[in-house]
Amino acid sequence: MQHQVTLRNQMTVPALGLGTWYLGDSQATRDREIEALRSGIDAGMTLIDTAEMYGSGRSESLVGEAIAPYDRKSLFLVSKVLPGNAGRKNMVSSLQGSLKRLGTDYLDLYLYHWRGAIPLSETVDCLEGLRKEGRIRAWGVSNFDINDMKELYQIKGGRNCQVNQVLYHTGSRGIEYSLLPWMRERKVALMSYCPLAQAGSLRKGLFSNPVLKEIAESHGCDVTQVLLAWNIRDGHTIAIPRSGSQAHTLLNAGADSLSLTEEELARIDEAYPAPRRKIYLDMQ
Repeated sequence: MQHQVTLRNQMTVPALGLGTWYLGDSQATRDREIEALRSGIDAGMTLIDTAEMYGSGRSESLVGEAIAPYDRKSLFLVSKVLPGNAGRKNMVSSLQGSLKRLGTDYLDLYLYHWRGAIPLSETVDCLEGLRKEGRIRAWGVSNFDINDMKELYQIKGGRNCQVNQVLYHTGSRGIEYSLLPWMRERKVALMSYCPLAQAGSLRKGLFSNPVLKEIAESHGCDVTQVLLAWNIRDGHTIAIPRSGSQAHTLLNAGADSLSLTEEELARIDEAYPAPRRKIYLDMQ
């Protein structure tokens, strides 16, 4: 992959990774999904994002099977702990379950999936403990808005957060108003889930937008690739599109070779304006 992102701890990852939300849910599509993941890895999308929540562990098991033939050191594995498990009582066993399903003895990045009732200081303390023990190489958060991030930064060890994973695509730019500038200033990388708006109503109209279609035609590519190239345009964003087919995965990977011009980026800004006020996180 040409496009790379260097985290604050100096780990370097591909800007395009593989999402796994909803993968592993059906035995009928398992072989096709494994083929899709392996084709992505072979194309350089060696960052794989999953979570204990996805299919109650079925996505992690699918990933574990898909990555079995590969050198573990060539991969960057990301998983997430549920809020109810993000404390002293359950985090170690939760991580052990994820590791067993993935068939590995460590994670490259462990994310706190979203905020729950357990004190944030306890969660950070547990994550820091796992990092120091070598069970995880780094940790981050997911679905944290700016006030959450500010609170995190006041907690001992909180500044070791490497990543915040939130929804972000051309149709959902709310984080650009305050959250993203705050993260950029502190070198907290953005991991963008649903960069193609796969999961919700915000997808409506994206793939038929005349500006995006015209830009795609001028590059001889698909709108999908324009959307992903836009997403990773700043060099500090990791996009993790989810795909259950080899063809779609390779289409996504093709965005790595696309660079949008300043004029094209300006046209996209006009079609999908940046926010002028605080907008709370989209979740779909």
